[in-house]
Amino acid sequence: MSVTEELQATIGDLVDGRRGILAADESIGTIAKRFDAVGVDPTEEHRRFYRSMLLSTEGLGDYICGVILFEETLGQSDGAGRPLPELAAGAKIVPGIKVDKGKGPLAGAPGDMITYGLDGLAERLDSYREQGARFAKWREVYPVSPHNPTRLGLTANAEMLARYAAVCQSRGVVPIVEPEVLMDGDHDIQRCAEVNEQVWHEVFHALHRHGVVLELMILKPSMVTPGKECVSRPAGGAPPEQVAEHTVRSLRRTVPAAVPSINFLSGGQGPEEASANLNALNQLWHAPWQLSFSYGRALQEPALKAWAGREENSAAAQEALLKRARLNHLAMRGEYSGGLERE
Repeated sequence: MSVTEELQATIGDLVDGRRGILAADESIGTIAKRFDAVGVDPTEEHRRFYRSMLLSTEGLGDYICGVILFEETLGQSDGAGRPLPELAAGAKIVPGIKVDKGKGPLAGAPGDMITYGLDGLAERLDSYREQGARFAKWREVYPVSPHNPTRLGLTANAEMLARYAAVCQSRGVVPIVEPEVLMDGDHDIQRCAEVNEQVWHEVFHALHRHGVVLELMILKPSMVTPGKECVSRPAGGAPPEQVAEHTVRSLRRTVPAAVPSINFLSGGQGPEEASANLNALNQLWHAPWQLSFSYGRALQEPALKAWAGREENSAAAQEALLKRARLNHLAMRGEYSGGLERE
């Protein structure tokens, strides 16, 4: 099979109109914070057990087509000794891998950030493929302020995403391109829309310069929402119809129709809020792209609370995860309602 055929096969498995992606790629530091919130000691064994529990949820593959793993998880096994990527693949869930190495300040652009990890990426991708990974993810973040992102921040972050995506495709790995406009701040929804349009415009120019085949990648963007500290932001978040209207308008202005799927990140939204917003997006307008999800906390939070580090709670945790996956599957079809939360 040629590299292009491998990429096309992976896209075919990830873009089927009914399933989304589970983001389970939290770094050791991030998952330690999540565990701490429910009183779980963040040991390597707890991390292994927790992610093994998620991936062994019966029926998860009915609603989840892919899982983004942290590098540590890619080499771990379940209690029976089965590698976790193999466990996922057995449930018809494509294993993927987070490949960036974290972020830091962007020199020359106060307030902006840049992500690290391009050095040795091609060789790491070859190793990850041998372990079962078929797609990758790289995240760039964009703080919003009256002065950010700067012109340098826009161009430097787009360049990193494009270079990463080009390397992935050269290695037969589908790239998920994640430009996250952060919810932190007091900006309103119009300012968020303006920044997202600037970001997406710059990203796709860079992808074009680097020869990235748009049909063989996935975009993982933020939804257009007001900042968390915005004075006009309602307590439960902006109305889903407002989020959908602004998000689709900005996407239509900047994202080529050749992109097969847009898998939104939840980016600080709660589980119900993320489902309601995705549902509104799919009800608003028949898009040229699949509008799906690649949620982390918005899928995992109820399961993590139900588990709380106790093995006897595994079944309840899996049930909570499966429910959220099913509700987001319904949101992809525009069939989600708040009443389903109480079933």
